[in-house]
Amino acid sequence: MPCSTLATAPLPVLGRDVTVPLVTGGEVPYAALDYAASAPALQRVWDDVAAYAPYYGSVHRGAGHLSQLSTDLFEKARRTVAGFLDCRADDQVVFTRSTTDSLNLLAGALPEGCQVFVFETEHHAALLPWKGARVTWLDAPRSPLQAVRALERALADRDPGTPALVCVTGASNVTGELWPVRELAAAAHAHGARIVLDAAQLAPHHPVSVRDLDVDWVAFSGHKLYAPFGSGVLAGRADWLRAAEPYLAGGGASRTVTRRRDGGVDVEWHEGAARHEAGSPNVIGAYAIASACAALTEAGFDTLVARERHLVDVVRAGLAGIPEVRVLSLFGDDAPRVGVLSFVVEGFSSSHFAAALSAEYGIGVRDGLFCAHPLVRTLLGGEPGTRGECGAPAGALHAVRVSFGAGTPDEHVERFVNAVRELVRDGARWRYRTVDGRCVPEV
Repeated sequence: MPCSTLATAPLPVLGRDVTVPLVTGGEVPYAALDYAASAPALQRVWDDVAAYAPYYGSVHRGAGHLSQLSTDLFEKARRTVAGFLDCRADDQVVFTRSTTDSLNLLAGALPEGCQVFVFETEHHAALLPWKGARVTWLDAPRSPLQAVRALERALADRDPGTPALVCVTGASNVTGELWPVRELAAAAHAHGARIVLDAAQLAPHHPVSVRDLDVDWVAFSGHKLYAPFGSGVLAGRADWLRAAEPYLAGGGASRTVTRRRDGGVDVEWHEGAARHEAGSPNVIGAYAIASACAALTEAGFDTLVARERHLVDVVRAGLAGIPEVRVLSLFGDDAPRVGVLSFVVEGFSSSHFAAALSAEYGIGVRDGLFCAHPLVRTLLGGEPGTRGECGAPAGALHAVRVSFGAGTPDEHVERFVNAVRELVRDGARWRYRTVDGRCVPEV
């Protein structure tokens, strides 16, 4: 049943009134169901940024009024994010470009000899940055308990005299399933390891408390948190970050620079967050993230979570009634998840199905491997891709992903379920071809 009270109405987002053309004729309101890639900007965020824009100035660099106002805004944004994440008093909040940037920053700050433990189910942003460390990959678990036990076994076998870091997602960007972060953090700390939480898919949907989860760091992106202005966050313990060389060398990261007589340069680096924020900070991106944090907090996560759970139930029930559709899951069909679901459709390649949803129904989803190739291939179990119109090459493994959040109207998920049902039952009404590896409708 549709949500019916004002308390459960979607939050206003940009693009809610955009219409798109259909290949079959006419236009429909666009159903943006690719939140897991980039969520639309909250209207509140856009309004806040627009109100600040005339007062934009250089951060930490000027004596003028606008520079001082921008600096104050930037630092207040840092405190707002710290409050949103329920950080500890001595934690640092570093503004980055994205979750990927945050985890690469942390990778560069690892102590010498650090061993990193990461499940194969992670996004590439969490799988790939650890070039200077010994990496232990853990197989995909089939239950939250299995994940905790696998980590405990792996940590028990490590050299206890070396530093260690566990990297884990809070919610999968493929299945949307919630991971047992608190239990994994307890296991890590019991074996003398630290843990970083990839909250890119968790923070937009659920409250994230650094204290309660007892994680050492958390990373997330603004563009998934309804603040698409090219900024991200790494928040957590300061010691490894303080001891590491700056992520980028340049202005802002340096406290003093002195040229030596021998032609060299002596540099004293900042010890706080500025150490890893060289260059002119993205004050608009930081302010946008802070605005989104405030908006979500004021809306109330209890209300947002309840409403999203209703939307997830609508989609899951609808897809469960279509035998040709298989929803992907690690922990089982009933596992709690955020508004992210991936699936395959018998008789369709993922590219063809996603193209038909867009061209014939005005619905935007994602298809492919979602920057989590090992996980998707594990979930698909080596099944061959279906060949046909815009068919995948033989042996290719891909899926379709639908994702939504605080700004999604009921009508969008209901239209999606009906469109999937019609496409499976009747087939696509248009002809499609492959252009540059993508399935597109014939002109």
